[in-house]
Amino acid sequence: MPDGPLFECLEGLRGTGKSTIAPLLAAARGAVLVPTVPLLYQQLRPEIDRRENTEARLCFYLSALFTAIDEIQSCLDAGIPVVVESYFARCLANHQAFGARLGIALPPDLPQPVTYQLVCAENERQRRLAGRQKPVSPWDTLSEDVAERITAAYARFPMHQVDTTGLEPEQVVRAILATAPQGAQNRADTEPVGAHAHVLPPVPRRAQGTGRT
Repeated sequence: MPDGPLFECLEGLRGTGKSTIAPLLAAARGAVLVPTVPLLYQQLRPEIDRRENTEARLCFYLSALFTAIDEIQSCLDAGIPVVVESYFARCLANHQAFGARLGIALPPDLPQPVTYQLVCAENERQRRLAGRQKPVSPWDTLSEDVAERITAAYARFPMHQVDTTGLEPEQVVRAILATAPQGAQNRADTEPVGAHAHVLPPVPRRAQGTGRT
């Protein structure tokens, strides 16, 4: 077991179960579920998402994450375990797939979570998305168009993979609880996120005129 309180994160494509599993995992761990888009950002979030500027959106979500770190670190310093639904991996993987051109260097002393990448069979993931009752933004649509690129970008981050196909939420939580909270998959880069000089390398912007960037 790692020293100190656990800091755990759920990552994955849309529809893999992050928002359902996160509060259940937090309850099972006796942890605080810290939103990585803090309340003060929520009012501006729809306006940012309505725009087509990939770099502006990336910077907005990075700012939200760095703001959330204050609460995360405060909890950890107090000995309280923390669970988050997505962290820097999702932000950087998504925006790399969206075509962001910024090179991002993260500080090496960021709190480093034990991360679980939720996956499921594609037909089940699409059924889950079809059953959702919340609005779909253009960025949501784009994330489906580039889902394979997002998955490829995720591969640079150390994560335990948890297959949620055919499982009830409580079964997924039990699978996570049974996972050793250290050591990630061999397929992933085992350096901490902050150890990379540029975890989001510059890539070409998508062509203008497509309605998205």
